[in-house]
Amino acid sequence: MLTYIARRILQGVVVIVLISVGTFVVIRLMPGDPTYLLLGEGEIRISEEQMEAIRARWGLDRPQHEQFFIWAWNLLRGDFGDSLIRKGIPVRQMIFEAIPVTAILNVTSLALALLVAIPAGIIAGVRRNSSFDYSTAVGSTLGVALPNFWLALMLIVLFALYVPRWFGDLPLIGRIPPFGLKSWQGYILPVLVLTTEQMAVLTRVMRASTLEVLTQDYVRTAYAKGLPNMIVLVRHAVRNALLPVVTVIGFRIAFILSGTIVVETVFAIPGIGRLFTDSIFRLDYQVVQSLVVVLAVLVVVVNLLTDLTYAIIDPRIRIN
Repeated sequence: MLTYIARRILQGVVVIVLISVGTFVVIRLMPGDPTYLLLGEGEIRISEEQMEAIRARWGLDRPQHEQFFIWAWNLLRGDFGDSLIRKGIPVRQMIFEAIPVTAILNVTSLALALLVAIPAGIIAGVRRNSSFDYSTAVGSTLGVALPNFWLALMLIVLFALYVPRWFGDLPLIGRIPPFGLKSWQGYILPVLVLTTEQMAVLTRVMRASTLEVLTQDYVRTAYAKGLPNMIVLVRHAVRNALLPVVTVIGFRIAFILSGTIVVETVFAIPGIGRLFTDSIFRLDYQVVQSLVVVLAVLVVVVNLLTDLTYAIIDPRIRIN
């Protein structure tokens, strides 16, 4: 087990290095010069000597490979550098301010999705071809098919124009803001959008996995021994049916940015996704590079934890 973990960590380090190099190269191939963005808006006349001084201040005058090694060495020491655009603000502070927002969005939406999807998927698998099964199939299909940005925009229109008119006197519904994050109510609509898609995917995966497990020999043997239906489901079927769900959960957590980047942008939520897009548009090299490395580390760690969780859920799985 320790050898396996050490090998996976070594592979993860290689992946992180390759991703950091690729990100460094790609972002510098983007058109534009961050030096002009440093000057701000408006017609500012500046000499070439002053431009060179600004580039020297931020290390933009050095060769590309030298810039990379300086940044990588500082990153290993825990120094993410300062933002090019937000002058004087450390990148670490910007990331640590955005991480809790994104974490709350994703943890809450994933918890709600699991709370509904796992029981619904089990019931749909056990009661195959029932009215409940058909209802979950239709709901899951709609949840997967509806784009996040469309559902988010429809909720903004609904809660900006119609809900205040219809339910303005109610203490909770009438106070849900259509966008922004001035209070905890601002999380409600983004969490609803994220939960809808995740719940749809997890329900279908849990149903399909339950159907497959119920046809296995050990389940039929448990029924033949006279065990109650609930005991067979909980002890034998559900535990093994959770393996594909664990894979999907690990995938969702690992690629947390792809799920929230659209939602945070539409709802104007100051999380990791919005910070990432704003930094790309403004050519804020330090922020983009640091975010990609942080997310790459997250992907490696979550994938390792997912593999180790398999052995906990299913004792038949052994890692040599």
